[in-house]
Amino acid sequence: MPIRTIIEPFRIKSVEPIRWTTREQRHELLRAAHYNLFLLPADDVLIDLLTDSGTGAMSTYQWGAIMEGDESYAGSKSFDRFRESVQDIFGYKNVIPTHQGRAAERILFNCICKKGDVVPNNTHFDTTRANVEFVGAEALDLPIAETKDPSKYHPFKGNMDVSALEQLIARVGREHIPLVMLTITNNSGGGQPVSMENAKAVSAACKQHGIPLYFDACRFAENAYFIKLRERGYENKTPKEIAQEMFRLGDGCTMSAKKDGMANIGGFLCTNNDVLAAQEKNLLILTEGYPTYGGLAGRDLEAIAVGLQEALQEDYLRYRIVSTSYLGEHISKQGVPIVQPPGGHAIYLDARAFLPHIPLDQFPGVALANELYLEGGIRSVEIGRLMFADAAKWDLVRLAIPRRVYTQSHIDYVIEVILEVWGRRSQVKGMKLTSEAPFLRHFTAHLEPVANVVATV
Repeated sequence: MPIRTIIEPFRIKSVEPIRWTTREQRHELLRAAHYNLFLLPADDVLIDLLTDSGTGAMSTYQWGAIMEGDESYAGSKSFDRFRESVQDIFGYKNVIPTHQGRAAERILFNCICKKGDVVPNNTHFDTTRANVEFVGAEALDLPIAETKDPSKYHPFKGNMDVSALEQLIARVGREHIPLVMLTITNNSGGGQPVSMENAKAVSAACKQHGIPLYFDACRFAENAYFIKLRERGYENKTPKEIAQEMFRLGDGCTMSAKKDGMANIGGFLCTNNDVLAAQEKNLLILTEGYPTYGGLAGRDLEAIAVGLQEALQEDYLRYRIVSTSYLGEHISKQGVPIVQPPGGHAIYLDARAFLPHIPLDQFPGVALANELYLEGGIRSVEIGRLMFADAAKWDLVRLAIPRRVYTQSHIDYVIEVILEVWGRRSQVKGMKLTSEAPFLRHFTAHLEPVANVVATV
């Protein structure tokens, strides 16, 4: 009988201790942090699933490359290696480094958008939406209908509704749509992949109307592996070949290298448009740095150059997807409502279904995230009404798995904590806002529990 157990495709060479806290201590820590998990000291978190962005462990090859870092201000050899690695996968003519993905978004939308424009996406994530809206444009989500039901299975639930895109173009006019974005995988939509068929259809619609197509490519490697697993005709292609084919459909991309770049900092902006690239580089110089370092040290460029290639290794991707699915399948078998099927980088708890007794204006996602921390020291993030206000279509709690950081026993512990909270879910209280910022309020908002007694489920 063949061995079926999927093990971590790495050995641990260095360890970082984590600190235990008591339930009483966590109660006081939550109160001091105004019930916003972003405001917790990291030392007081046992299992940190707040984000997979920049929280991964780098390989020995990346650490070795760091020692090759050329810290020249302009014309660094490290930039040459960085650009070659990016172009090998993404294929775009102009590669502009930035300190992280949101910087690439800010530069892109400031150069290409104007007040009154509409930017369609399968689903915008928080910084993407904020950067679009900051320049006065409208960030419009066009997910397929299947996303309305988190429990519904669809192999490519991250797809864009192409018919809705065509209707939008007909309604507002091509001149008011400076670009179309496709987020792979669809983070706000439950970490769900986009199919090659859908990307081709979106690309065809864009080409027909002369609209540039850009990818939000943060988790491109995971998306490529889902295509290999689920889409007919791609089972014998490598993840790298699949990624290259997808990027040929577009005109550029934004990228946070803190995700599938396997690095702790960094990002980039790519475009085939030379005129636009010149404008973007001028804006880059204003706030990020010279175009051959873009706010990064040479050693960071080296780490990303290696990490982009490592993210496409099939043994790593197999382990990554199986480990995440393990978490989702174990809790869903016990009745815990999650976004189905399990995503690539995270499991998303459906807070509305988990805590149906909490009204939507009392932030059920925040309440659930707080309860997971109180129960077991696990930090997660709400993706719902606090993050997106009236634009929120769901109230989810994302458990994002850092790359190459936690072992199987850590995941088993997370399962136990979730099931403990699930067992006493009727006791969880809603939350109310006490202060908020005008943009990206979830990062700094202050909340407190509501005083009313909750109903029994």
